[in-house]
Amino acid sequence: MEYVSRIDHEGVSRVVIRRGKVNAFNDAVIDEMSRTFAELALDPSVRSIILTGTGKFFSFGFDIPQFLGYHRERFTRYLLNFTRLYREIFLHPKPVVAALNGHTIAGACMIAVSCDYRIMVPGKARISLNEINFGSSVFAGSVEMLRLLVGPRMAENVLYSGAMYSAEEALRMGLVDRVVTEDDLESEAVKVAREYAARDPDAFRSIKGLLRGAVAERMEKTERGSIEEFVRIWYSEKTWARLQGKTIHA
Repeated sequence: MEYVSRIDHEGVSRVVIRRGKVNAFNDAVIDEMSRTFAELALDPSVRSIILTGTGKFFSFGFDIPQFLGYHRERFTRYLLNFTRLYREIFLHPKPVVAALNGHTIAGACMIAVSCDYRIMVPGKARISLNEINFGSSVFAGSVEMLRLLVGPRMAENVLYSGAMYSAEEALRMGLVDRVVTEDDLESEAVKVAREYAARDPDAFRSIKGLLRGAVAERMEKTERGSIEEFVRIWYSEKTWARLQGKTIHA
């Protein structure tokens, strides 16, 4: 694969996003991630998964410059695939540990929230659902996952403010589970992944389904409508003007 690599070692699979400086999501990245997670679900040699990025970015989210060239139908197809991916991770039968090696913004934060555990590096790295800052909405599934993770009131604060949180702030909020140095990120992620891998896989899969199944059902019922609303706002005159003025991915 071009943008997503997989390295397996002693029951733990390390999935790495590699696309340019900021690991921005486009059709190819989402397709490769979906195929990788589908393969991992069926691989009996893999007991747990680590998802991470390269450089100073886990991912800066959607590749906005590329999507500015998309017509509504093509962009809607991308969003359907993107939201399907985070639902697949959210319900994946194997534990998924997000090793957030740097900035984790917007769509990338949604992917991180869908995982079972999040470890983040301190320093300049930020995590955010900042869509409101450039006049965009979010998706029903991302809201459901965020509520489950941090609670309804904190979810409101995150989404209404569009704030960029440091690792330490995110830890206090419950948005991430652990903060470690950049040098320790890989070893700590492996440690957590191995702890998950030591648990009975059938029991883990069953309990995860019980914890998340009802939430996933709500996501399925409301996701398509929220995507349509997202697209309507995205292509509105005011939001389109803001997006065209951006110089980085978000």
